Amino acid sequence: MTGPEIPVLSLAGDAERRAGLRRMKLLATGGLVLAAVVFVVCKVVGDDHGVWPFLQAASEAAMVGGLADWFAVTALFRHPLGLPIPHTAIIPRKKDQIGESLGEFVQQNFLTPEVVGPRLRAAQVPRRIGEWLATGDRPEKLSHEFGVALAGANTVLADEDIRLAIERFADAQLRRLPAAPVVARVLDLAVEGNQHQILMNEGIRALMRFLDDNRDVFRKRVAEESPDWVPEWVDGKVFNKLFSSVQNFLADVAGDPGHALRIEFDQRLRLYAAQLRTDPEAARHLEQWKTDLLDHPAVRNALASLWLPLKKAVLDAAQDPDSELRRVGTSMIRQTGIALRDDESLQAKCDRWLVSIMNHVLAHYSGELTGVITHTVARWDAESTARRLELQVGRDLQFIRINGTVVGSLVGLVIYSASRLL
Repeated sequence: MTGPEIPVLSLAGDAERRAGLRRMKLLATGGLVLAAVVFVVCKVVGDDHGVWPFLQAASEAAMVGGLADWFAVTALFRHPLGLPIPHTAIIPRKKDQIGESLGEFVQQNFLTPEVVGPRLRAAQVPRRIGEWLATGDRPEKLSHEFGVALAGANTVLADEDIRLAIERFADAQLRRLPAAPVVARVLDLAVEGNQHQILMNEGIRALMRFLDDNRDVFRKRVAEESPDWVPEWVDGKVFNKLFSSVQNFLADVAGDPGHALRIEFDQRLRLYAAQLRTDPEAARHLEQWKTDLLDHPAVRNALASLWLPLKKAVLDAAQDPDSELRRVGTSMIRQTGIALRDDESLQAKCDRWLVSIMNHVLAHYSGELTGVITHTVARWDAESTARRLELQVGRDLQFIRINGTVVGSLVGLVIYSASRLL
C-alpha cells in the first residue's frame, strides 16, 4: 500500500442510510428471534401431534437459514461475534484486491473503444460545442476572456526566458531553412511580377537624389584629384559634363522600360535563380553568406529584440475591444461555432478525430485511469472502508437474512412434510 492510510470521507445522506440500515437489521433479527420463540414454544408446549411438529420443523429450519445468512452477510464486513474465523472480514482483508479487481473490471468492461466510441458519437460533441459557441454574445465573451488570459499569462512569464527562447527558435529555424531554393523562388516571383524593375526604378531615383545632394562633395573631390596645372574652370566644365552625363544616363534607364541595362538586369536575375537550383557551389556560397549574416551581432540582437514589441502589440490588441485582433478572434469563434453546428461533414470529421484520440487514450492510458480506483482504495482505512460499504449496500443485504429465514422455514416445512409422507 502506497502513502498513508486515509479514512473514507463521509457522504451526504449518511444519517438517512444509517437509519435505514438499522431498521433493516432490526427487521431481519426480529424474524430470527420470532423463529427462535416459535421453536421454544413448540418444544415446551407442543407435542408430536397436529401442527406442532410442522411448526417446530419450520422454525428450526428458519433459525438455521437465518443464522447462516447472518453469518454470511456479517463475514463480508467483520469477524462474526469478533471471532477470527477463517475467511471472514472479507472486505477489510481483501480491500486492496477488491480495488484492483474493480479497476480491472472498469478497464475491461467500460474503458473500451466498443463501449465508449458509440457513446461518444451519440453525444454529438462537435454539434453541441458549435451551438454553444454560436449562441448570443458568447464569441465576444470568449474573445474578451482570451484577452484576460493573455494578460494573466504575461504576469507569470519571464520576458528574458521567452526572449531567449524566441531568439534560439528563430535562429534554429533560419539556419535549418535552405537559403538557395527560397531565394530562387523569391527571385522568380519578383521577375514574374516585374517587381525587380520597380525595385530598380526606386534604386536609380535614390541614386540620382544622392548624387544631387552631394554634388559639391563630388566637385571638391574632382578638384583635389586634378593636376595643379589644370585650370579650375576646366575642372568645373569637365565635372559638369560628367555629372550631367551620369544623371542623364540614369534618367534614361529609369524612363525606358526596354533599356538594355534593364534587360541585362532581368537576364542576370533569372540566371542567378537558375544557378541557385542547379549549381551546388552557388548554393553553398549563399548558405555561407546566410550563416555569416546570422552570426553577426546586429542580427542576433535583432532576433533577441523581437519579443518585447511583439508582446506589447499583442497585449494592447487583446485588451482593446475595438482592435483588429479582438474582431478577428470574435469572428473566428462565431464562424467556427456556426460551422460545427451546421456542417454535418465537419461534425463527422470531428467525431472521427475525437474517437481516434479516445482510442489512443484508452489504448495507452486506460491503466492509469483505472489506477485512480486502485490507488485510492489502497489508501483507504480498512475498517472505514468496510463501514462505508456496509452503509451503502448493507440495507439491501439484510434482505438476504430475511429471505434466508423465510425460505429456510418453507424448505424445512417441505422436507419434514415429505419425510412424514414417505
